[in-house]
Amino acid sequence: MRNRRWSLARQLLLLQLAGIIALVAAGAGLDWLDASREVRDRAAEQAVTVARTIADAPTTVTALSTSDPSAQLQPLAERVRADTGVDFITIMSPEGVRYTHPNPAMIGQRFLGNTAGALRGGLVTETYTGTLGPSVRAVVPVFDGSRHVVALVAAGIRVEAIAAGLAQRLVPLFAVAGTVLVVGVAGVFLVSIRLRKQTRGLAPDELSRVFAYYEATLHAVREGLVLVGSDGRVALCNDGARNLLGLTDDPAGAPVETLGLPPALLETFRSPEPRTDEIHVTDTRVLVVSTAPVRSSRGARGTVVTLRDHTDLQLLTGELNTTRGLAESLRSQAHEAANRLHTVVSLVELGRPEEAVAFATEELAIAQRLTDRVVGSVSEPVLSALLLGKAAEAAERGAELVLTEDTALDDLDVEPRDLVTILGNLIDNGIDAAIGRAAWEKPRVVVTVKEDGDGLLIRVADTGPGIEEEARSAVFRRGWSTKPQEGPVGHGLGLALVGQTVRRYGGTIEVGNDGGDTRGAVFTVRLPLRQGAQA
Repeated sequence: MRNRRWSLARQLLLLQLAGIIALVAAGAGLDWLDASREVRDRAAEQAVTVARTIADAPTTVTALSTSDPSAQLQPLAERVRADTGVDFITIMSPEGVRYTHPNPAMIGQRFLGNTAGALRGGLVTETYTGTLGPSVRAVVPVFDGSRHVVALVAAGIRVEAIAAGLAQRLVPLFAVAGTVLVVGVAGVFLVSIRLRKQTRGLAPDELSRVFAYYEATLHAVREGLVLVGSDGRVALCNDGARNLLGLTDDPAGAPVETLGLPPALLETFRSPEPRTDEIHVTDTRVLVVSTAPVRSSRGARGTVVTLRDHTDLQLLTGELNTTRGLAESLRSQAHEAANRLHTVVSLVELGRPEEAVAFATEELAIAQRLTDRVVGSVSEPVLSALLLGKAAEAAERGAELVLTEDTALDDLDVEPRDLVTILGNLIDNGIDAAIGRAAWEKPRVVVTVKEDGDGLLIRVADTGPGIEEEARSAVFRRGWSTKPQEGPVGHGLGLALVGQTVRRYGGTIEVGNDGGDTRGAVFTVRLPLRQGAQA
């Protein structure tokens, strides 16, 4: 059984509890000190006020001029003491001999306390232990008409009484502090319970380890993962996604519109509805994209986008289709050769050998001329095979593939699979378009492949209906096609791959309508070969 460490929620609970208790205790202590100082200050002010009131009373000076000042001053002092709530009022001579005191037995004795400041005409306030115990007292002078000090008046409040008053003030103070403490502790417990649910009771080091595993897994997978928030900003983008989208910096926090995505892919990123295995073509890759909305009880929270690289598979699929087409063409040619052989044999059996030889020689010459034309003009074997296969395929479908007289291609700095992608898709589209108008004109596709200055020129023209001028800017966008959709993917990928490959080489592609013999669409591709392929 492993040692179970305290969870993050429990550690934060104890930390917050200690903090709340410390804050409440500190606040209550500061309030107590403030209340204590305020009560003592008020007691001193009250003593000063009472002492000065008696000192300024005309009856006090009058009584001092008699032979027995205590007879008049003692009743006055006790009456004022009872009315004001002070604990003692002592009127004394400048020498400190008492004329009044709450305890009459103390009259005639010397006052206990400091009177030097009052004898000089000032005010003395202090906490002193006298006959009634510790008290906060004030001593003021009594002046005659000539401003001479003829007596002193002391008034004071016992510390015990001050403490009793302070205790009454502390009751609501500690009641408030206790309420704050209870509310704070209850809040901390609620937060702790929620935090425990959110962290699943894991300790901090366990959370750190889980997060490290999450980071390592997220950034190690080749598939791309992008989280788009409900505000349209990227919340997370792993290394695989940055590589597939061609991003150099982490786009977290940036709007998806700033990522430079193709319009169709951008629409998929922002779609509130789920998308499954959509194929999108960027400048460098073919991506399979799926999206899933993230929802909670409060509504949509964003979208999870997964990206898979389909580039190599798509290129291999294109090559496979080309090979399959070539094989199908060879099968068709074998079938035709068998038919011709039967014809030759039948002519021989009918006793017409001259006609049999002439028929066989004519068919052989036609096939040989096409082969010699392609092989003599194109030294790249893959491209030669492609052209021969497309020519046979076109012938089988009732169309004609024509190589112009200036077609010539030596070994150049272009990947054969890229040439297959460009030329194969353009020829396929040209054959489809030309066959579509077979009722009005014999289907024909004219191909030119040659060096042109510092680059390679590829031109494919057909006898189809052409392309409307307003649609020419969209023909290389994924999904554009004049054919009906078939299956979940449909058409519209071939020309998108052509555009992607041309852009990768830094080339250009133009779309127009031929005004010459073909009178259909013309695709013109120029690749700057001497600069090499651009990865």
